[in-house]
Amino acid sequence: MIRFEQVTKRYPDGTTAVDGLSFEVAEGELVTLVGPSGCGKTTTMMMVNRLIEPTSGRILLDGEDIMRADPVTLRRRIGYVIQQVGLFPHRTVLDNTATVPALLGWKRGRARERAAELLDLVGLDPKTYGPRYPHQLSGGQRQRVGVARALAADPPVLLMDEPFGAVDPVVREQLQDEFLRMQATVRKTVLLVTHDIEEAVRLGDRIAVYGQGRIEQYDTPGAVLGTPASAYVAGFVGADRGLKRLSVTAIERGDLEQPPVVRMDETGQRAAARMRAQRARWAVVLDADGDLHGWVGLEELDTADAVSTLAHRMNAWVPVGAPLKQAFGVMLQHDAGWVAVLDGSRFLGVLTPAKLHEALRRSVDADAQGVARGQVDFDSVSDA
Repeated sequence: MIRFEQVTKRYPDGTTAVDGLSFEVAEGELVTLVGPSGCGKTTTMMMVNRLIEPTSGRILLDGEDIMRADPVTLRRRIGYVIQQVGLFPHRTVLDNTATVPALLGWKRGRARERAAELLDLVGLDPKTYGPRYPHQLSGGQRQRVGVARALAADPPVLLMDEPFGAVDPVVREQLQDEFLRMQATVRKTVLLVTHDIEEAVRLGDRIAVYGQGRIEQYDTPGAVLGTPASAYVAGFVGADRGLKRLSVTAIERGDLEQPPVVRMDETGQRAAARMRAQRARWAVVLDADGDLHGWVGLEELDTADAVSTLAHRMNAWVPVGAPLKQAFGVMLQHDAGWVAVLDGSRFLGVLTPAKLHEALRRSVDADAQGVARGQVDFDSVSDA
């Protein structure tokens, strides 16, 4: 969808903002550009819609050289979101959102209908927020309107320059969650500029890590964190990159252990006998369909007529596919030695600290070897 071919931007005073960039962004992919201030990441993004024009090289948008396109027409095909949003203060939220469709000649009713759809998509009720003016919104709400406005004409490409940087950390995380949910629905091709490696890792399908005017590594978040291409990249992502990688490594079924299990309809004596045979002090309680109903301790079972009367609520659980970071956080929150992993309500197994560490190491080795996690030899993990 977007391809850079040896693109350089050099200013008349001799300053080279970007130097010989070559990379490609696939259709529907979200690529984060991350690096220190002045490294060229914003220049890279702004060359795509020709707010800055390259000195040499080519940028292709869906196979077309952008320098052969009319700049105004080009920009109306590309959504653009900036940190300070840039809403028109004298226009309502609904009219702000309908700006680009109106410029493209859409009828007023159709433009406003599209604006209302987009406000709803970003989590703002159009009946409540549509008639308001920007000064009546919080910073996070204005940022949502900015995203909705950028999407209103259904552009194939979205450029985002520090879109969540002007809000507090809690709201920022909420906006990131909302944007990921929205991106899963609309699947735009996105270039997102940030200076925050954690945001880059959390949002990006791939990350471009910038040095001075150059991309030092262009890869998946897991690969950047697990196998940095250079000492510079390793230093930029930080010594805690192993912890950061927890946020981009999903829990898989192969990561789980199978603990002792008792059924809701069993008698306490029968369940206790099986647990003693397994030398287990506790067990997971499931119903006949394999759905999780809690846990129970061995000492409680001997005098119980039915397991169903004893099951304790299971607070420490996560869904399969959740990041390891989420599982680790739940362990700490509940002071638990393991977390249950569910597919819907169906119990799959438990993730222990040892298995969490193993999953992380398997993920790193899998990226290094270019194979799936399940193909990594166990010995290479335990011996590493």
